[in-house]
Amino acid sequence: MSFDDEWSQIRSEQARMRLNQLDGGGSSSEGASDLKTSAGDKKAAAEAIRQILCPDTAKAGDHADAATTAVRTAFGGWQTASALKTVDETWAGQVKLLLGRLTGEANALSGAGLLFQQQDLAVRDGYQQLLGGQGQG
Repeated sequence: MSFDDEWSQIRSEQARMRLNQLDGGGSSSEGASDLKTSAGDKKAAAEAIRQILCPDTAKAGDHADAATTAVRTAFGGWQTASALKTVDETWAGQVKLLLGRLTGEANALSGAGLLFQQQDLAVRDGYQQLLGGQGQG
């Protein structure tokens, strides 16, 4: 088979390929599902993180802070008080780190839909360029 024949066959096979098959007709290995994404689900998850998880995490962190401060005051002058101060500072840092991570995850979920769309368009454009030269040469 010549190069031109083989290349023509490859282009023909690619032309028959359907991208983003929602009917599950893709050629995936048995038992494996195709990648599917839902913009609504990602948006709902991001909003749940922003509206529920972040405020509840901050509230729980503040509650523990208040309790530790009260105990630290009660143990004033003892070594336990200085140890509790270290615990309190570490706890506050961990809560801040967790809130930052939750915010990052929410932002990633919000941006994922756009990334999927951009990738799909890039793949489509790549195939159109391949198939665009089909009638030439």
